[in-house]
Amino acid sequence: MEIILPGDVSYIINKLEEAGYEAYAVGGCVRDTILGRKPLDWDITTSAKPSSVKSCFKRTVDTGIKHGTVTVIIGDTGYEVTTYRIDGEYKDGRHPENVEYTGSLRLDLARRDFTVNAMAYNKKQGLIDEFGGLKDLEAGIIRCVGSPGSRFDEDALRMLRAVRFSGQLGFRIEENTRAAITERAQNLRKISAERIRAELSKLLVSKNPGMIREAYGTGMTKVFLPELDKMMVTDQHNHHHLYTVGEHSILSTEIMGCFLREDFCIKKDNSFFIPVEVMEQAKRLKKGIDKKHQLMLCLVMLLHDIAKPETMVIDENGTGHFYGHPQKGEEMAGKVLKRLSFDNNTISVVKRLIKYHDYRIVPSKRAVRRAVSKIGKDIMEMLFLVQYADILAQNPETFDEKLKSLGSVIVKYREIIEEDAPLCIKDLDINGNDLIKAGIKPGPEIGKILERLLDIVLEEPGKNKKDILSVYIEEITKAR
Repeated sequence: MEIILPGDVSYIINKLEEAGYEAYAVGGCVRDTILGRKPLDWDITTSAKPSSVKSCFKRTVDTGIKHGTVTVIIGDTGYEVTTYRIDGEYKDGRHPENVEYTGSLRLDLARRDFTVNAMAYNKKQGLIDEFGGLKDLEAGIIRCVGSPGSRFDEDALRMLRAVRFSGQLGFRIEENTRAAITERAQNLRKISAERIRAELSKLLVSKNPGMIREAYGTGMTKVFLPELDKMMVTDQHNHHHLYTVGEHSILSTEIMGCFLREDFCIKKDNSFFIPVEVMEQAKRLKKGIDKKHQLMLCLVMLLHDIAKPETMVIDENGTGHFYGHPQKGEEMAGKVLKRLSFDNNTISVVKRLIKYHDYRIVPSKRAVRRAVSKIGKDIMEMLFLVQYADILAQNPETFDEKLKSLGSVIVKYREIIEEDAPLCIKDLDINGNDLIKAGIKPGPEIGKILERLLDIVLEEPGKNKKDILSVYIEEITKAR
């Protein structure tokens, strides 16, 4: 098998070989290239010790010298070059106590997590595949190198990485590997929230975020997201829903992924689909949404109904109701995201979207203006995507009217934006300084008057003119 290596990678490998050492591209970059995917970065493994690597290149950085890693700088790009090594004992289930250098590529590959990540390549020797990685790539399997139990005992995070790779690559987890995860799921308690957050984030924005079902099925979510376990066993007892709270939330996350990828396919039992008109709306709504906001949207879908198990009541007809679940969900989701060490901005945006995810807007310009003023223009298009995904993960028999109403609201919203209608206090054609000049003393009264003026122009945008608002100011102050 021939792999076309980037020029810089070939240069580094050739330079090390000219100095008498072995060197190969290794790991995920080899895997992704074979799959026809563009690697995010290129790692190189070599028989040369760090000091020898540094002597071969003009610009290097000791990024992981303790573990044998030197970053070689070519132009503006850094390439990690790591010496063949054998990991020492893992006493804490997170890090090896020490590493030992070795002259054997095979021993270096043997310490890696999964077979698909344990392949190396250079032009002279071709593909080095000691553990059946190519066969597993062709079969679509995530399998540990050697003993699954040993690999997971070394680093418990590898269990969640197995699920994450399954989501990213669309692969299934091999039976013995999955069984070892189930036996050791509780060992994730040894792993920091930051490392779990990173893997969960990559899974949720992957092509198959629904693989989080495997994290649930193997017992891992019980450790880092026990709220999901409760959601998975909570039936909704409501004709608007076919699934448990958890299944609904995961399906809505999958649908959000389809929106973000512009992919009509939903991997369920072929009874679900995204109507063409909804996908067209989603394409327009997602413009300008960056990767960070894409993750926020996926987190919202996973957690938007997190409070339903806590708020559910069954009426005399056996129907389930979830009064106040958006507000309670905002609070609960905030605690979960903080526990998983998400940044404050992510937490803030996700909480706001969850708070308003069930907020139904009447499709009139007046109602839409008031809704935008209340919710915030900055998240409205994200909220529309959330509401679309939420609806499509419910009972198909209840879709049509909800989708039609939401589509009408979005049309009104776009008209309002095109008209540049005033939606918040800063949009008023008058400000606090104008009120002070009009003789109103600085203080809380200024804010109250501005809110009253905003209320007026939300009703009638044409009144957002300084001379008209000045008349209202006089009336308001006289009435007070």
